[in-house]
Amino acid sequence: MSDQPISFADAFPPATEQQWRARVDAVLKGAPFERLQGRSYDAIAISPLYARLTEERPRAVKASGAGWARLARVDHPDPAAANKQALEDLENGATGLHLVFKGAVGAYGFGLPADRAALDTALEGVALDVGLTIEIDLGPQAQDAALRLRDLLGQAGADPATVTFGHDPLGQMALQGGAAADWAAMAPASVAFARSLGGRAFVADGRLAHGAGASEAQELAFVTASALAYLRALEGAGVGLAQARGMIGFRVSADADEILGVAKLRALRRLWARVEEGCGLTPEPIHIHAETSMRMMGRRDPWVNILRATVACFSAGLGGADAVSVLPFTQALGLPDDFARRIARNSQAVLLEEANLGRVSDPAAGSGAFEALTDALCEKAWTLVQETERAGGLYGALASGAVQSKIAATQAERARAIARRKDPITGASEFPNVAEAPVEVLAPMPAPQPAPAQPIALPALSLHRDAEAFEALRDRADAEAAQTGLRRSVFLANLGPIAAFTARSMFAKNFFEAGGVLAPGNEGFADEASLAAAFKISGAAFACICSADPLYEEWGQKAARALVKAGARHIYLAGRPGVAEAAWKEAGVSGFIFAGCDVVAVLDEALRLA
Repeated sequence: MSDQPISFADAFPPATEQQWRARVDAVLKGAPFERLQGRSYDAIAISPLYARLTEERPRAVKASGAGWARLARVDHPDPAAANKQALEDLENGATGLHLVFKGAVGAYGFGLPADRAALDTALEGVALDVGLTIEIDLGPQAQDAALRLRDLLGQAGADPATVTFGHDPLGQMALQGGAAADWAAMAPASVAFARSLGGRAFVADGRLAHGAGASEAQELAFVTASALAYLRALEGAGVGLAQARGMIGFRVSADADEILGVAKLRALRRLWARVEEGCGLTPEPIHIHAETSMRMMGRRDPWVNILRATVACFSAGLGGADAVSVLPFTQALGLPDDFARRIARNSQAVLLEEANLGRVSDPAAGSGAFEALTDALCEKAWTLVQETERAGGLYGALASGAVQSKIAATQAERARAIARRKDPITGASEFPNVAEAPVEVLAPMPAPQPAPAQPIALPALSLHRDAEAFEALRDRADAEAAQTGLRRSVFLANLGPIAAFTARSMFAKNFFEAGGVLAPGNEGFADEASLAAAFKISGAAFACICSADPLYEEWGQKAARALVKAGARHIYLAGRPGVAEAAWKEAGVSGFIFAGCDVVAVLDEALRLA
């Protein structure tokens, strides 16, 4: 047998882009090619096909190709319980800890108490001298805890370079909407604190921008501008640039957009390499900690979060993260239990140990799609960094509200896309499970607490989750059902045979159940009399007519009149009204549901109907 590898591709003639384009144009039948292109929230065109790059390009990559550190969150408010969880995680595959203190950006309602005793208890029995990667989400009052960790590391003979202490005063300003003093007055004390810690004391954290709704380029610009501010503060205190850059870690969110997620992490390394070159330094690998996005997490059908987090972890690993935290799938509901934590931990283990994703340092290198998107994100983000610099750096841009207004505009655009299901959310806006069973958490999510007033106020960056609008609708429907003992429902007025109405009937069922309104099916109706009789005994709050266009033309309006006569006070039509809108309304149809309509607005109306 020959030892030569078999290449099945050699059996097929090479295909050209021109041949592919000819096939595509035939399918489009005169429609513009741009119909196949996506567009990110940074207005970056995402094409269906990219040419492979054939020349090697300079790349900013991480220091090691040995994979990433698998971090376990330590965020239980009870330090003893947190210690038990941490030890279990470390015994079962975690290679680092993500210490989360109360009030930190990534606390999400919980977190360790911000004191030395709590840290001592949480880390009891943890071997700090075995090279664990430690990332700290440092809350506003947790400086003593950070200093205590420094001391514990020293006593254990551990290398502080394995720790990102998470000091992020500018991020805390943006989160709390204020500060005790302006950045010029605060910077000397922040630098002194950072120098007392050693290691990567500062962190340039983009999770706050991401959680507030920022685009990929906006998050990158926020991180880069933050790191620049800390670099300047360190240099101003007499720290050499070569040393100062090593005192800054980077932290970003990874969401379920795999392509842009990989490109975002790759772009961050290139952006900071450009800063280093501008400082006269030879670029060195930076340390990036990626956390799976809280913004993408849903409270409804939370099992889908396992898939989202796995894709996000995949993207972070391929994009070059040095350490990854995977949020447990129940994080949006409350404090995750051991089962949810185990799923989060094992998802990383599968990707690293079974899929071997950590074997290659930059697997996206040379890919036309990833290189093009990385370049585009670098260009967009760098422009935003320059705008921030002209505004006086990140503090100046935050104080003026420039950063917040840009992110708010993107968040508003995102909310519109989600409401119209242009950005679908499985389990919330698409394929909802009205009969879902509750999942267990150790403690429910606490109500958000207002930040204390600060002497210097600035617009705060508020955290959002993408599914919130649909979750609010479901909550309203659930509350009504609990109060009345009966869940609101819609009568699907399916006209004609099953083949005629199935597509639009399933669309309507999916549509209304996204708002917690039941949409029981039926086998269709052949005449107005049977339709009206079925509606009368259904107990439904309103009706939705579903069928194919020919049957709409044949007797759709007669069906609407029959429903009105049977007592229907509100009738929807599944489909666009078209030129017959006035006739439909005259027949009694008062609303239309179709792909691209504002689903949230329609469901809000449906839940208000008497």
